[in-house]
Amino acid sequence: MDIVVNWIDALNDFVYTYILIILLVGAGLYFTFKTNFVQFRMFPEMFRVLGDKSKKDEVSAFQAFCISAASRVGSANIAGVALAISVGGPGAIFWMWVVAIIGMATGFIESMLAQVYKVRDGNQFRGGPSYYIQTALGKRKLAIFFAVLISITFGLIFNSLQANTLANAVEQAFNVDKLVIGIIVAIATGIIIYGGVQRISKISSIIVPVMAVFYIGVVFYVMILNYTQIPAVFGLIISDAFDFREATTGTVIGALIQGARRGLFSNEAGMGSVPHAAAAAHVTHPVKQGLVQSLGVFFDTIIICSATAFAILLSDVYLTGGEDGVALTQASLSDHLGSWAVGFVAISIFFFAFSSLFGNYYYGESNINFIKAGSGWLHVYRIAVIAMVVIGSMISIELAWGMADVFMAITAGVNLVVILLISKIAFAVIKDYQRQRKEGKDPVFYQKNIPGLKGADSWNDEKETGK
Repeated sequence: MDIVVNWIDALNDFVYTYILIILLVGAGLYFTFKTNFVQFRMFPEMFRVLGDKSKKDEVSAFQAFCISAASRVGSANIAGVALAISVGGPGAIFWMWVVAIIGMATGFIESMLAQVYKVRDGNQFRGGPSYYIQTALGKRKLAIFFAVLISITFGLIFNSLQANTLANAVEQAFNVDKLVIGIIVAIATGIIIYGGVQRISKISSIIVPVMAVFYIGVVFYVMILNYTQIPAVFGLIISDAFDFREATTGTVIGALIQGARRGLFSNEAGMGSVPHAAAAAHVTHPVKQGLVQSLGVFFDTIIICSATAFAILLSDVYLTGGEDGVALTQASLSDHLGSWAVGFVAISIFFFAFSSLFGNYYYGESNINFIKAGSGWLHVYRIAVIAMVVIGSMISIELAWGMADVFMAITAGVNLVVILLISKIAFAVIKDYQRQRKEGKDPVFYQKNIPGLKGADSWNDEKETGK
């Protein structure tokens, strides 16, 4: 098994160093400049549109935000940040911030495109990269390939990682056998995913905000207790990010790669996953959901991931090198607050990872429906998802993260190339939104607003826009 893990690590090092970092940062900078720095310029607007109301039995902007947050906010926010620090040094956090801020523009574009090309499914909407690949590019085979890829990546590979992190945290805190944990979580996951998107959105809108508030509250308390050291931690993060003197993975390149890996896994900007949740929202203009999901990147990385990073760096535990992943976060908080913090982190990661399980599943379900393989295949997929929860709880943490990185790189690479190819449509839609806002209107989108736009059939009349 060690040979497999070493081979996967070598592959990931090559792909992230020479391909994905360039593509991820390059696309993010391109979208940032072409949208006139939308992540800064329209930051207040993100909060305004988050509160838009929807009709009964429709997925609101806030619920779509929570579905995506259910996938985003997971093991990467607690275990992933710790892993980035233990492997890439404190400087990895700086690069995580940079990638997230740039990624806000990428997340804005991909989510807006998902709204433009979404399709109606009864009283709900579905969409995502497979839909805009097929409609905007006219590439059905590529769309099916991506649908299969995203279904495997999120429903199976990423969910095995979430289960792995969850099981390790609970075992460390409460000495419960990981197989038992995996079976219990698998049963609970099955009950929820068989309930459909409405149940997923409702549960997400409860679990994610509550647990985020509790977790951030505890970590902020740690920061208050150590407020005199916060400037020094900021200085450490920045200086380590540009420290060319070290000859280990704490160098600039090592920190950049680790920050990008864990940041991308956490906020998912450009990976092609969040557009599925964005497409489900009932909004009057695609830009609104683009803004909401851009805010999600900020919330996930700049707020939650940073909170974990400061809790770790305000302690000296990370310097010993004896812990990594969730164990490092647990040990760091215990150093500040006492042994009860081990259980608190376990409970936090249980709910974060658990919400990610069905958030990830939703992305897979959306793509299974896109392929139109029939309800029988959807049933098979659900069984596979549940089985991977059990399997994931038992495998090594190195294998779980390594496989996640491989599939993450493939999905992000394909999606980034696609949205770059069709970005002209996105820029035209932004101009339409800004024009209406300047006229003092609450923007409403129709397909006819963009000359030459085809395939946006959900935007043909007032009924479809939700007005």
